[in-house]
Formats: sequence, C-alpha cells, structure tokens
Amino acid sequence: MISVVIPLFNEEDNLKLLHEKLTNVLTTLNQSYQIIFVDDGSTDGSAAILAELFEHDTTVQVIHFRRNFGKTAALTAGFRYSRGDIIITMDADLQDDPSEIPAMLAKLNEGYDLVAAWRHQRQDPLDKTWPSQLFNRAVSFFSGLPLHDFNCGFKIYRRVVTEQIPLYSDFHRFVPVLAAGQGFRVTELAVQHHPRQFGVSKYGLERTIRGLLDFINVLFMTTYLKHPLRLFGSSGLLMFALGSFIELYLASLWFLREWFMVTVGPIGTRPLFTVGILAMILGIQLVSTGLLGEMLRYFTFQPEQEYSINKILQRGE
Repeated sequence: MISVVIPLFNEEDNLKLLHEKLTNVLTTLNQSYQIIFVDDGSTDGSAAILAELFEHDTTVQVIHFRRNFGKTAALTAGFRYSRGDIIITMDADLQDDPSEIPAMLAKLNEGYDLVAAWRHQRQDPLDKTWPSQLFNRAVSFFSGLPLHDFNCGFKIYRRVVTEQIPLYSDFHRFVPVLAAGQGFRVTELAVQHHPRQFGVSKYGLERTIRGLLDFINVLFMTTYLKHPLRLFGSSGLLMFALGSFIELYLASLWFLREWFMVTVGPIGTRPLFTVGILAMILGIQLVSTGLLGEMLRYFTFQPEQEYSINKILQRGE
C-alpha cells in the first residue's frame, strides 16, 4: 500500500483540485493507497472541505489538530496513522505536482530508501528562494549529503525510514540527513514546481533562522551525540593549549627580560594575561562538559540505538 501524507494549514482553495490530481495519478499505479490529510489547526473552511472529501472517497483519512502545532508534528501524526509500506509526503499548496510520483517511485525502486524532490526551477519569490539556497548549501556542505533541496516537502520514503527517524521541533526538513546518518540510501530527483495560485505561504525568513539552529542540533546528533567528549574534549584541549601558550609566552618574556635587555611591565596587568587565563578556564569547562555528556550517555545507553539493521538471515534452532 502507498500512503500519501499531506499536512495543511488554511488551504481551502487548493484541497479539491489537489485531491483530484492526486487521485488521477494514484489510480494508474495499480496499487492500493490511502490519502491522509493532516489539518494543522486551520481556521478557514478547510475542515468542511476535508469532511466532504472523506464522505465521498473511502481512501481519504483526515486528522484534525486542536491548534497549529507545526509541520513536523503534522507529519509525525500522518506517519503514525499511515498503513503503507511506501509513504509519500507533499504540501497542499499545489506547487508540488502529483504527476511526478511515478518517476519518484521508479527512482525509489532502484534501491533507495528515500527520494527527495529537487525544485530545480523553483517558482517562488526571491525572498524565499535565496535564503533557501544559502540554507541548502550550508546543510549539504556540513552534512556531506549532496542534495540541492532539503526544504522541499515532496518526498517518498520506505516505511522503515519513518519508523526509525524521530521527529520533533522542525526536524522534518532534515530527515534526509538523519536517514543518511542511519545508513539509509538517500537520493534526489529533479521535479517540476508550480507557482502558488491560491492562498498565501505560511513561511518566511524566520523559518530559515530556526532551520539553521535546528541544523546545528541535527549535526551534533548525527556526528557527536554518541561521543560527546570528542567534540567538547577536542575543543577544550585546544582552548586550554591556547591559554597555556599565552601564559608561557608572557612568563618567558618576564624571565628573559634581562637577556634581551627589554623592559617588561607586570604580567598581571596585561590584557593578554587575562585572555590566557580565560582560555584555560574555558578549556577545562569544555572538557568537563564532555565528560558529563559521556556519563549521561553511559547511564542512558540502549544497545538497539547503536545500529540500524537492514535484514537478518538466520536459521531456526
């Protein structure tokens, strides 16, 4: 079965046409399917339209939130109530084209676990595209995952990916990074992108700022979460070494002042002396933080979180 999860917020003008286009594509796949609309606290007429779609189409399922909780929460709920072995996520604004689904499914069947859509000719205003481009380049560079469009909500997953990747905050855009960190095969496919015809975008520059903060969190989770001392310890040792070098330099000037016939004032009054002391203290604090992280990890250690199994071949006893 294929499950299509569609988070939405105030998209009353797009829902019927989206459902029509989506149904026309899904019925050609010769596979059972379900369409899950997750209403993220809409205040327009979306609820009434969703009720109408539910009444006339047995493949439609609707989840209503009590208020707006955000896209990540909507996707999490959709994943939980989905039944498909393959899960498709897309936005409800009609900018994602359902006709791209067969090509994305074919790409998935090449042996991938997640296929992300790449809006290579994005039809959005400049105030949305340029921050997104900077964000995507930064995420690709620091994560080592060569994707062009992390922000696009149009993706196809194997169910095992959605079951093993925890989502909270605004982590939905980082699912490819988290999945790749677990060893899943991730790729992208260039797709057609349409300009928005109805409604208004719910995102702005503040989303990019939140995304960068979340990415720092994701980068830590995928790189240093299991070895916090490697991050804090290395940084701490570097700072302590820098502070020690500064203090040794100042001490050398003081003890060798007579050899070089130079006048050296009291070391304790020099700003560089304070910088060295602060660097050493910061180094000790960073190492201590890393050790505390290692202790917390030791006492919360769960072996099943250390690996991700693809399959097991074994004989019964």
